[in-house]
This record gives sequence, structure tokens and C-alpha cells, in this order.
Amino acid sequence: MSHSEKHILVIRLSAMGDVAMTIPVLRALIKQYPDLKVTILTKPFFKPFFRDLMNVEVICVDVKGKHKSVFGLYKLARTLNKDYKFYAIADLHNVLRSKVLKQFIRCNRFVSINKGRRDKKQLTSGKIFKQLKTTHQRYADVFDVLGYPVDLTNPFFPDKVDLNREVIELLGDRKNGFIGIAPFAAHDGKMYPLNLMEQVVDQLSKDYKVVLFGGGKNEEGILSRWEKFHKNTVNVAGKLSLDEELDIISNLDMMLSMDSGNAHIAAMLGVKTVTIWGVTHPYAGFAPFNQPEDYALLSDREQFPLIPTSTYGNKYPEAYQKAAKSIDLKIIVNKVKEVI
Repeated sequence: MSHSEKHILVIRLSAMGDVAMTIPVLRALIKQYPDLKVTILTKPFFKPFFRDLMNVEVICVDVKGKHKSVFGLYKLARTLNKDYKFYAIADLHNVLRSKVLKQFIRCNRFVSINKGRRDKKQLTSGKIFKQLKTTHQRYADVFDVLGYPVDLTNPFFPDKVDLNREVIELLGDRKNGFIGIAPFAAHDGKMYPLNLMEQVVDQLSKDYKVVLFGGGKNEEGILSRWEKFHKNTVNVAGKLSLDEELDIISNLDMMLSMDSGNAHIAAMLGVKTVTIWGVTHPYAGFAPFNQPEDYALLSDREQFPLIPTSTYGNKYPEAYQKAAKSIDLKIIVNKVKEVI
């Protein structure tokens, strides 16, 4: 097999957590097959995720600009056809955009992820309640079909990154342990109530340095207030590049997150990650990579028997919006202290 025949194009354009979940799989893939060349198609914002992967090239897709339309995807494919010869295409996204793109790229081998939609629908409708295949394994299955089975059982992770002077000054003195807290998620039903999460921050900041993560003006405003009123607490939301945030996360002793992208970012860097689950559930296959089961703190299914109400937490009965509140605050604080 020639070098060009061992060149695989991987498509995963969004969302943040899903892209982050590709990293442990790709890291294992290139370690186990060092002669393989991999090119990633993803959004520009996610490019830093792939920075420690050797023999991996990232091509950024401007889905809101020049690559937005079918014609834009055709232009992208024309560039790829001119500059590359792919042995295979691994579609880890399997949406309309990636399906259209595949029609334009010259390549004879196309394999798309099986997202297990039928099983997930049965899980969220209450017909079954069991652990489904993880998203990481679903990604690995794509490469297996292409002739590159990936073993995820002995993962390795990048070293902690040396922080630059500006980041060190922002963080200040480290106290005992270094905890990241990411209290937000895309949907309210996935979040621990913010008034209670602030109490978690208050208790943990008495013993540890707490670093707060978020994005967008509203989240930045909330975290700035928490930083103001709680000692040993630093808000980095909106102050740093993604590269710098990744540097900080790589140095954390642990991350406390919702079922959200920040959990997967921490896990892809080998950081201990405790997660809080509201109306979603790890059984759908989205638990952070390589984390013990007891690191997932779950809402009370006796009180909320319909959990998981949806795969992504975007659908739930009104009474379930605060389901995560059923997780006692002390349980969260004690779990963090136990893990750290």
C-alpha cells in the first residue's frame, strides 16, 4: 500500500464535545498505525484540539462563509481533489453537509458512523434502560471497517503544558489543588441550578484554587460575579484564546463539568473529570473518555423516571428542568474532594 493509499480524510465539523471526543480515538489510531496519514475536516475554532496529534493535518471548513452552500462544498472538494489523494473517507459526523461533500470528493472508500439512533430512541422513550455503545467506540468502529481496528483500552495523553507568563499572572497563586468548574451546558435541563453551583464554588474555594470556564457575554457576567465574591476563584471566560484555555485545563488536578463540551475537553487531555447529569444519562454513550463510572453524578431516577428524556438534553417535561437539583450539594463537594 503506497503512502497516498494510507491517507484517510476524517470529517467531524461540530459540535464542540463531539469533536473533542474524536481526539482520544485519533491519538490511539496514529499511535497504533504510525505510517497512516490523517487529514481532519473541522471548523476553524476546533483546530487547537488537534495540536498534539502527530502526522495529522487540519483543514478548516467555513460552514457559515465560503463553504456554506452546496457550491461552497463543491469548491472545497475541488481543492481537496487537487491537493490530496485519499485512500478512504471516515465520516464521523454523518449529516447532510458531510454526505453532500462526500459526493464531490474523489475517493472509492466511504464509511460513515453508525450513530445508533434506533437504540437511543428506545433509551429515551423508556423501552430500554441499558448502557449503549460509547461515541468513542462508534468512532473507532469506523476505522475498524476501513481495516484499522483501534484499541482504546490503554490510552495515553499529552504532558501538561507550560503556562505562559500572562496566564500564570491571571491564575495567581495555586492553593492545594487546581480545580476547573464549567457550570454551563447548551440546555437548561443539563445544568445544576446556578445558585447551588455557586455554593459548590464557595465551599471548594476554601481549600482549592477554582478556575471558572464558560463562553458568551451572559456566562462571562455570571462567572465574573462569582469571581468577585469568592476567594481563590478565577474566571477565565472571554479572557483567553482556546489554546490558552487548553493549556490551563491540561494543568488541572480535576474538572467539574455538566454533560457538556468542557467535560470532553478535559477528558481528552487525561484530566480527571467529574460530571453532573440532569435530564441526560451516560447510558446514551456520551460519558467523558476513560473516566470511572462513579465520576458521573446522576439525577434521582426515582423522582424523575423518564430520564434520559432525550439524547442531547434538548427535550424534557417542564417538571424535569431542575432534575439535577436532586443531586445533593454535599455529594458533589465530597466527590470532588475524593477525586482530587
